[in-house]
Amino acid sequence: MDAILRHIAASTVLSLADEVDYQPGQIVSKTLVQNSAVSLTLFAFDEGEEISTHQAGGDALVTVLDGTGQVTIDGTPHTLTAGQSIIMPAQVPHSVLALARFKMSLTVVSPAA
Repeated sequence: MDAILRHIAASTVLSLADEVDYQPGQIVSKTLVQNSAVSLTLFAFDEGEEISTHQAGGDALVTVLDGTGQVTIDGTPHTLTAGQSIIMPAQVPHSVLALARFKMSLTVVSPAA
């Protein structure tokens, strides 16, 4: 199945960090690509905002685009800054906390059906 592009034009140069804006007291998300195999979503977290502990069905790559965030994987916290990435394995509990305002891209690869 081909990727479904959302909110972006194909063959266009863009800065991922500029594609999602901070909002006071909120987590803002913008899905760029989604299909049954992969999704790519951008997030902008205001300081102190959090996505609580949960599990995902596919492996996920987080890349911090701006600021500082904490990704906790299976109880172990990891502090990341702009330009750093971490893998969150499928079916492993994880959470995300904004230590300061930060933006991240999240790419989730679903297991083969």
